[in-house]
Order: sequence, then structure tokens, then C-alpha cells
Amino acid sequence: MYYPEETVEEVLHAINIVDVVGSYVHLQKRGSNHFGLCPFHNEKTPSFSVSEPKQIFYCFGCGVGGNAVTFLMKYENYSFAEALQTLADRAGIKLPEVNYSEEAAKREEKRKLLLEINKETAIYYYRLLRSSAGRKGAAYFKERGLTAQTLRSFGLGYADGASSDLVKHLRSKGYADDLILEAGVAVFDERRGMHDKFWNRVIFPIFDMRSRVIGFGGRVMGEGKPKYLNSPETDIFNKRRNMYGLHLAKRAKSPFFILCEGYMDVIAMHQAGFSQAVASLGTSFTQEQASLIKRYVNRVLLAYDSDGAGVRAAMRAIGILKEAGIASSVIDLSPQKDPDEFIKENGRDAFQDRIDHAQNSFFYELRILERDYRMDDPAQRTQFHHVIVSKLREISDEIERENYLEEAAARYYIKPDLLRRMAGSYEGIVIEKDRGSAGNGSSRDQDYIFPGSTGPMEGAHSGLQTNPLPGPDRRGKSLPDERASHYERLMLTWLADEPGIFPQISPYLRPEHFMEGVGRQAAERFYRLIESGRDASPASVIAKFETEQEQEEAAAMFNTRLAGLQSTGDREKALRDILIAIRKDAAERERMQVLSVSGSSDAGAMQRVLQTKRDLQDLRKIRIHLPQ
Repeated sequence: MYYPEETVEEVLHAINIVDVVGSYVHLQKRGSNHFGLCPFHNEKTPSFSVSEPKQIFYCFGCGVGGNAVTFLMKYENYSFAEALQTLADRAGIKLPEVNYSEEAAKREEKRKLLLEINKETAIYYYRLLRSSAGRKGAAYFKERGLTAQTLRSFGLGYADGASSDLVKHLRSKGYADDLILEAGVAVFDERRGMHDKFWNRVIFPIFDMRSRVIGFGGRVMGEGKPKYLNSPETDIFNKRRNMYGLHLAKRAKSPFFILCEGYMDVIAMHQAGFSQAVASLGTSFTQEQASLIKRYVNRVLLAYDSDGAGVRAAMRAIGILKEAGIASSVIDLSPQKDPDEFIKENGRDAFQDRIDHAQNSFFYELRILERDYRMDDPAQRTQFHHVIVSKLREISDEIERENYLEEAAARYYIKPDLLRRMAGSYEGIVIEKDRGSAGNGSSRDQDYIFPGSTGPMEGAHSGLQTNPLPGPDRRGKSLPDERASHYERLMLTWLADEPGIFPQISPYLRPEHFMEGVGRQAAERFYRLIESGRDASPASVIAKFETEQEQEEAAAMFNTRLAGLQSTGDREKALRDILIAIRKDAAERERMQVLSVSGSSDAGAMQRVLQTKRDLQDLRKIRIHLPQ
């Protein structure tokens, strides 16, 4: 741990994870939890759950989970200390001096050095542009119409034709070769050895939200390939979760961002006074970038190239923005290809006029889709009208859908009542698609189906049936271990949901009855919190683990429920059956371990076996009382 456990708990208790995650992900409350599209993998149906009572998040699609600290570490690529400091600042808590573990100190030191190398590299290229060796790069930027102030604001630089001058410079500063390579500013091959990654290119430093240099883009001078070369992903640079120009755009305090395709588009727009312009980083626009934008604005204007590739990219971006809960419009750049050309040809005022008259993305999509149909042909016109219906069906808000329906009917000469009937026929599917909770308020994290127990558990736990799930617990486990892990997850989730049952459970189930590993460590921590009278928050349990995989497994321990239990009696019997299953699995593991070591059981082990039998006999007789 970097900080005392009490400090971490204080910060976690002082913030609300729904507010933290909600500033990145569009969340909707369903049952007792909040759901949204997972920012860590591509999906169309929300499987990303945030629990306010437990102060944890978990994705049932990809298995990612943790507390608020974990979320910031994964989303912002923060270290533990950076994430905790961010939350502490948010809560107005002053943290004590950091106390690193040896492993954590090494990770933090490496991140620090990578940032230093990137900063030193940016300075080196910045100065080179302004030297005699940078004339070629300076001439390029002058030709593109960039001012000295713009060059400074974006830290633009130049890498000359020498193939190892930066490497020599960084070595002279004392940086080791392995870190220079890991920072992505140099490469190695058998013929040339270690040499600069960028040369004969103008350089565009890439900044994170804290204005730290995390990577670079380089445009070749002349006709070389590739035209643009970007830094590889590193411990401090993730292309999907960062955006070019966002560190400046967030200061604009604009109600919207303008989303472009390239570095020069962003720079030209900022120079013209449109400082809310941003761009993706050498990749298509991503869900992660949409979530990042959502922190600052709820509306985006797309200023993509007007050619075919730009149109396709715009259509894709509209869908991603819609899923993130961000309204969008499209700026018409014709007859020019991109924002840079448009501003140079027509000036700032003309571009502002295009912004003021940006086309609503719904009707932009229809305009583009209409190109595939001959509107003078009744059959093809009918097909296009069905396309309109399908687009209307994607709008879940009834008022919004009605507004678009009326406008679409007027534009495309369709009777509104007919369009309304056709679009309305989809409502049942919309409900089914968006279903995240049952009528009784249970949420979609109820992953296991319990059809009803048939009697005392015999042999392979008859009466308790579960559906195995993908996720952390399937990593390298045998089927018996996987089954046992499922029972343990069910039990810890139940205890977290209803801590009042702990006095009834704890005499029969102790942490040592859990399998070794994350499950047992989570149980030990959880039991200690309850028995000490402290707030037994799963978020505090997850904070114990340092690695991302352990945090995900720990989060899974508190996000597994039984579904299909109609009565209190069914729930009580299911809980008892789970308890018996865990104890029987623990006894079998102990028996196998003793036999594998000594070839025969010892007296102590026999005593534990007898105690297990007595406990199981008692469990079959007692009734566990659950709240009504």
C-alpha cells in the first residue's frame, strides 16, 4: 500500500463513485445500481454496473471492476498515488506523505522517468526547430500559415535527418537505453542498433489532461512513408483514452467541442480562435474518447473531411457519441476538404457561419443514407422510408422521437400518423433491448439462476444450480475450483448486500474456508472490517489489492447474485445451500492436501473433518433468517 489503510478508506468514504464514474460514463439508474456502456471495451448494450451502496464498479461483459481509485487508474492511466490524490482533492482531504511499497515505488519511479524522457524529448525537438538544423521544419510550418505563438502553444518541433542525435542527447542526460526505448522515442534493429524513432519530420507533442507530454506524432518532410508516424503505446500513453488538443480545449469553457481528424486541423482552428477543437490520435474515434469528452461537454460538432472516408468516419462517430449520451451535429465543409483548407480559403467568419448552421446529426445521417436510393422510384423511396423508421426507432426518449418524427415527415413527404404507427411498432423491442432490471427492482448483475432447491444437498450439491460466467474466475481454474469460486462470490456478495446476516453465517464460515488467493484475501479483509465495527465497504476491500487483475477478481467477489428467488423461504434455503457447498468444498481441498503431503491424514486433520461434519449437520437443521 502507498498510504495507510485508514487514509484510503477515508478518501473512498468521502466521495461517491457514481459521481466519479458518471463524469466519464453516461449512467442510468436501474434497480439498485447504475448502468452504462463500458468505457473499457466496445459494446452496444450496457453491461457496466456502478453500485452506490458498495462504492464499486463492475463490467459483466469484460470482467473489469474495482473502486473509484481503480477506475481512475484504468481510465486515466494514473498511478495509485495520482488516482488517490485526485479523489482526495475532490473531497478536500489532505493526504499524508506517501509511503510506497517496494514494487509500487519501482512502478512510480518508472512512470516518472518516462514522463521526464518525453519532456526532455519535446524540449529537444522544440529547440531544434528554432536552430539552423530546423530550417526545413520551420519552412513547412510557415507555409502552413502558423504563427510563432501557435508554435509555442502546441510545443511544435522538428527532428532532423540525423538518425541518433536524440538518443545521444538523452544518454548524456543520464537516461538508460531500456527506458529510452520504452518511452517510444527510439527503436532498435540489428543493422543500425539503437536510433531515433523520428527523423526528417515535424513533431507534434501529445499532452495529457495535466499538460504532461506523453507521446509524439511526426509528419514526414517530402514523400516518405508513412506520412504520419506516432508514438507506440506505453505505460503513460494510451491512444484510445487521450485526445490531441484536449488539454487546451478544456480551458475554452465552450458548451461544445469541435471534433476533427488531424493535428493540423486542430492547430489551424485554435489559431483562428476556435480553441474548443480536438482530434483523435491516429486511430478511429473511440468510446473511451467519447467518455473523455463527456466530462466537459454534452455536445460535439463534427468537422471531418468532406471526402468519402471522412463521411464514413463521421457516421461512425455519430453512433459512438449517441451511445455516450452526447448530442452531435455536422459542419458542412464543402467545397473544401478539411477545416484547415476551409479557414484558409474562406476565413474565420465563414467558418463561424458553418458552425452556426451545423446540421443535426440525425438528418445528416438520413441525407447520407438517401444517396443509396433513387427517390423518383416508388419502390426505392419506400425502402428509404423504412430506413427513416429504423433511425427513429433508435431514439428511446419519446418526446425526442416525436420531434424528429414530425420533422422527418415534413421533409420526406410522409404522413406523420403512418410514420408514428410504423415507428411505434418497435417500442416493445426497445424495452427488451434496454432491459436492465426486473419488475421487482433486481438488476442485471444477478447472474446465477436458482430454480429452487429440492432438499438437503447430497453429493455434487444437488438443489443449487448455477450458470457459469466468463470473467476473472475462469482464469486457469479447474471446473471444481471454478464452481467453488462461484459459491464464494455468491456468499460475499450476499454478505455485502445484507451485512445483518453476518452473525448467523460467521460461526460456520471463516475466511480459511475460502480458496487461497484473491477470494480468501477478500474474505479476510471483509471479515476484519465487519468484526472491527468499521464500515464494511467492498471498495475498502478492493483497495487492499495492488495489481489490476487482483482488483478485478476482488470486484467480481461482490457482484454475483442469485436470480429467480421469489420468496423469503427460497432465499433462505439458497443461502444455506451455498454455505454448505463452500464448507464441503473446503473440507475436500483440505483432505486432498493432507493426502498429497503425507499419504495419510493426521490427527489434527481428522479433528477438522469431524468438526466439518458436525457443522454440516447443524446447518441442515438450522434456519438462516433473512430480512423480509
